[in-house]
Amino acid sequence: MNQYQLLSNYYAQHRDDLVNYIAMRIADAEQAEDMVQDLFLRLLSGQQLISPQTLPALTYTLARHQASDYFRRRRVRNEYEHFIRRGDDADLTDDSMESLFSARQVMERMEHTLARLPEPCRYIYRLHIYDGLRVSEIAKQLSLPYKQVENRLGQVRKIVRQQLRHCV
Repeated sequence: MNQYQLLSNYYAQHRDDLVNYIAMRIADAEQAEDMVQDLFLRLLSGQQLISPQTLPALTYTLARHQASDYFRRRRVRNEYEHFIRRGDDADLTDDSMESLFSARQVMERMEHTLARLPEPCRYIYRLHIYDGLRVSEIAKQLSLPYKQVENRLGQVRKIVRQQLRHCV
């Protein structure tokens, strides 16, 4: 029996059990069905060797991991997709949309701010923030004096703070 037939038979026999297993953990039956579909798509497209003896343990392990990932993603989404209130608009009501910015809007504003910076400053900032390089590493990589890199990074930080102050 080839791997495709093995997965097909197992899916036909145990799909409902896996959906119930995941649904009990995440309390969302529709999402559980999607997760089971994803699980079997991952198994079908994967390169791992699957046998009738290892398949049950593998599917339930993947199902458990998908349930954990679901809660991890939901926590991150709840943490970062909140609305940020502007502190300087005390006179606006809580329902006013003028006082609210989503995390996505803040990121868009930051990217717009970075796009308007001179290229050398933008490149240094991206190396520092996105690549995690220290000032000394950036200076060495770009063959620039340490103080020059430090000054440019300070200028960019000041500009970014000023622009983001309008959002927060």
